[in-house]
Amino acid sequence: MKTIKIIGGGLAGSEAAWQAAQADFHVQVYEMRPKHETGAHQSGDLAELICSNSLGSNLPDRASGLLKNELRRMGSMLLAIAEENAVPAGGALGVDRETFAQKVTAKIENHPNIEIIREEVTEIPAEPSIIASGPLTSPKFSQAIAKLTGEEHLYFFDAIAPIVHAESINMDIAFRASRYDRGEKDEGDYINCPFNKEEYDRFLHALLEAERIKLHSFELEIEKGVKAGAHRYFEGCLPAEIIAERGEKSLAFGPLRPVGLHDPRTGKRPYAVLQLRQDNIAGDLYNLVGFQTNLKFPEQKRVFRLIPGLENVEFARYGQMHRNTFIASPHLLRPTLQFHNRDNLLFAGQITGVEGYIGNIATGLLAGQ
Repeated sequence: MKTIKIIGGGLAGSEAAWQAAQADFHVQVYEMRPKHETGAHQSGDLAELICSNSLGSNLPDRASGLLKNELRRMGSMLLAIAEENAVPAGGALGVDRETFAQKVTAKIENHPNIEIIREEVTEIPAEPSIIASGPLTSPKFSQAIAKLTGEEHLYFFDAIAPIVHAESINMDIAFRASRYDRGEKDEGDYINCPFNKEEYDRFLHALLEAERIKLHSFELEIEKGVKAGAHRYFEGCLPAEIIAERGEKSLAFGPLRPVGLHDPRTGKRPYAVLQLRQDNIAGDLYNLVGFQTNLKFPEQKRVFRLIPGLENVEFARYGQMHRNTFIASPHLLRPTLQFHNRDNLLFAGQITGVEGYIGNIATGLLAGQ
């Protein structure tokens, strides 16, 4: 039986391992966690979701919906587990991040052709390998990849939204609804916190004045957005405070947009709305949708409690920011994900620059098959 090494046990690495093992290869999955932490992961589980718990839209006319249909037909193991552990999320696929990761881990651990090795890899293997070390690749292995490619990595900074305890949300103000009534529950899949103009202005002022975690000198251009490595932030995941700097209505037309929602107390569309999405099957944790942040933790507590309905909210996890590393795939990889001058070396997942959980799973499936 031939052996394949897979570096990284994230979404892409786990899917690749399963696909290769199903094809009767002996698979060695190298995952450095929990022995070596990344600063963003919370556990040693495989396929841990560290940002949103949403795998994107299920609608058939959206890219992520189409990709999910293709993954189902191709036998994606991770998508099947995600759907088994879904939580209400309107027209999207939201999952319980803990049970999802635990069940993926169990599935990989129990496959007779897969061996999990909890060690950090510091050199590029000479044997057939798939590098799926992810955006939080360790510094030592990152150096090995840079030596292989002959160039510095591209990178951007990603941010994580806070998670709060559901019981601490004031449902006398907040209300349940799905945007445009696209939901599984009659009362709606999301908890919505409505702002009037005065409340929005007060919150905006506090957000802009709040203390942020200090950036290093090389990070100071992040608010300009990513541009082929010239700037250092991904436009699709900007911190709320960076969006707010672009104009007083930027949030109201962005993550706080009220379209498709009506406040049952007034019967009218609010000036702005913060949505919270269920984060686990138990329904006792909710995340602030699209509200990534780099504020200091005490400031997050102070500022986000100005949101109507969150006056006494308790945080299960604060938002934070981390660096994401990726390679210049267009000129380093073939369409098959093989390295341009080495047939038995493939890359998969976010290290290739692909965006989104479903895209990461898809590249893992392609590499593994």
